[in-house]
Amino acid sequence: MNLQPSEVKALALEHDLEVLQPPTLRKDEAQAGLRELNAEVFVVVAYGLILPAPVLEIPPLGCVNVHFSLLPRWRGAAPVQWAVLEGDPKSGVAIMQMDPGLDTGPVLEMVEEPVLPDDTSGSLAGRLAILGAGLLPGIVARLDEIYPVPQPEEGVTYASKLTPEDARIDWSMPAEAVRNRIRAFNPRPGAWSLLNGRRLKVWQATVLEGSADGPAGTLSERDGELMAATGSQSLKLEVVQPEGKGRMSGPEFVRGYGRDLPASFG
Repeated sequence: MNLQPSEVKALALEHDLEVLQPPTLRKDEAQAGLRELNAEVFVVVAYGLILPAPVLEIPPLGCVNVHFSLLPRWRGAAPVQWAVLEGDPKSGVAIMQMDPGLDTGPVLEMVEEPVLPDDTSGSLAGRLAILGAGLLPGIVARLDEIYPVPQPEEGVTYASKLTPEDARIDWSMPAEAVRNRIRAFNPRPGAWSLLNGRRLKVWQATVLEGSADGPAGTLSERDGELMAATGSQSLKLEVVQPEGKGRMSGPEFVRGYGRDLPASFG
C-alpha cells in the first residue's frame, strides 16, 4: 500500500535525471519550469494531462506524441482497449505533431500492427510500446526533414476513458463480442459479472461452436469445464477469479463451486 514510482521515473532516477511531476500544466509556475529546460522538442507518451497552448509553443520543434492507434481511428484516452473491444483486425503506432485538439495533429509516421486473435489489451500495448520506442528516435532526429501529413476527416472515432463499470459483461451480446470485452479489460480492471451478489472476473474464454448452453447469462458445467451462455453461442471460461480469491482455471472453479451450478449471472 506504499506509493511507488512509475517504471519511467524509477529508471530516470537511476540515471540521475531530473523528474518533474506537476499536477497541472496550466499554472505559470509549471510552464516556467518547462521553459527553463531549453528543450528543442517535447515528447509525450501515454500522458494523462492535456498540454495547454502555452506549453505546446515552448519547444522550437514542437511537441511530438506517440499514440497507440492508426489515426484518426481511436483518438483519445484508451485506444488499445477500444481496438480490442471492437474487434479491430489491426492497430498500430502513430507519431504525430501535437496541436491544441485531442489527438488531431498531423502525422509524422504511422506503422500498422496486427491484432492477434488471442491478444489482450496488455499484450497488444506491450508490442505497440516496443514499436513506438523503436520509431521515436529516428523521427525526432529528422523533425526538420519530415513533412507532417494532416489526418483525414473521414474515419474519426474516439476512445473514451473506460471505467470499471464498462468492464461489466452483458451476456445477451454475441459470444465473440463478450470475448472481446474479456480481452479488452485484461489486465485492468478485469471483465466481471455478478454471481450470487458477488463479482466473478473472467480473464480468458473461448467461443464454442453450436448453440448456447441455456439462456444468456447461464453459468453451467459440461464435461468438467465451465460454460457461460451468451446471446449466440457458449463461452468456455478458461480463467476466472471469484471475489476475494485468486485466479483459477475453469475446471478448478467447477470442482470448488460445482454444487452451485447451473446458476445465472445477475
